[in-house]
Amino acid sequence: MNLILMGAPGAGKGTQSEFISEKFNIPAISTGDILRHAIKNETELGNMAKSYIEKGALVPDEVVIGIIKDHLSGESCKNGFILDGFPRSIPQAEALDAMGVKIDAVVTFEVPDEVIVDRMSKRRMCPDCGASYHLDFKPSKDNKTCDKCGAELYTRKDDAPETVLARLQNYHTQTEPLEEFYEKKGILKRINGVGAVDEISKMTLDALSQL
Repeated sequence: MNLILMGAPGAGKGTQSEFISEKFNIPAISTGDILRHAIKNETELGNMAKSYIEKGALVPDEVVIGIIKDHLSGESCKNGFILDGFPRSIPQAEALDAMGVKIDAVVTFEVPDEVIVDRMSKRRMCPDCGASYHLDFKPSKDNKTCDKCGAELYTRKDDAPETVLARLQNYHTQTEPLEEFYEKKGILKRINGVGAVDEISKMTLDALSQL
């Protein structure tokens, strides 16, 4: 089962990616992880990506997609995979098609912007051990300090409302058009991303059981 998960920042696709990965025993893959792996292993494409990063330039789509294709052809992905956060644009999706990467379904988690802004503003991080919390869904014992190491929790700049709104605008402009792209292929599955995590997981599982 080869899947792409879509959704705006904070829509919950990371949580559902973990659920699907465990349920079907297929790896959840992020572009960042793949790039770091290729650079660490000094593959040809990894070295190309490194040269762009060291110059402070964006890694071109063709290099990123080449690295992804190499990774997807590996042993760990032989029974399927989950792409989390890629492709991010129609040109990337078209390039993925051109390279012969077959996708069985694209699952998009739909959450209103105002819910996402509220949801992300309530995330908290530990500066020392990196543990993450959420005031509603995963609170620490006192909502102020880390349960693991006792450090005072903080809100990331990325989770500030003005930053979240800017990221959402970018998502709507650049990535959201992919929904129509994959809907035309007949492989788009829309999931209501508002509600309890286990309810969303059940809807996701029901959608994938139809494949």
